[in-house]
Amino acid sequence: MITYQTDGVKMPAIRRRDISAWIKAVAATYGKRVGDIGYIFCNDDKILEVNRQYLQHDYYTDIITFDYSDDALLTGRKDTIAGDLFISLDTVRTNAEQQGTTYDEELHRVIIHGILHLCGINDKGPGEREIMEREENKALKLLNKLIRQ
Repeated sequence: MITYQTDGVKMPAIRRRDISAWIKAVAATYGKRVGDIGYIFCNDDKILEVNRQYLQHDYYTDIITFDYSDDALLTGRKDTIAGDLFISLDTVRTNAEQQGTTYDEELHRVIIHGILHLCGINDKGPGEREIMEREENKALKLLNKLIRQ
């Protein structure tokens, strides 16, 4: 089940049913099923608080992904992804402006970025950022295809 919540911000104008179908389709391309996924849309203050409290990082970010897929393993489903994804809408907006893209496209990129992490794609090591960007772009093309149908 995929849930969408807010903390200190207004819910972004996303088509939840379409986004949920997209997330499931992307996960399936990695041989994964979607378990319990919780999106929490928040502001920069909240993401900084979460970053400090749980990761001991003292900076803003667009997304923090907590991977609970190991919990799904306990149920015997090693192919199931699960987690909570905190997304700062403030940082998404700033990134969109800096990248010269639309807010909606950047929001979709960040939404799927966390799912890609849960599917095993990393972006911190050598060459991994390019792989993540390529996979994000493939996922965004899939979203555009699903929305046009």
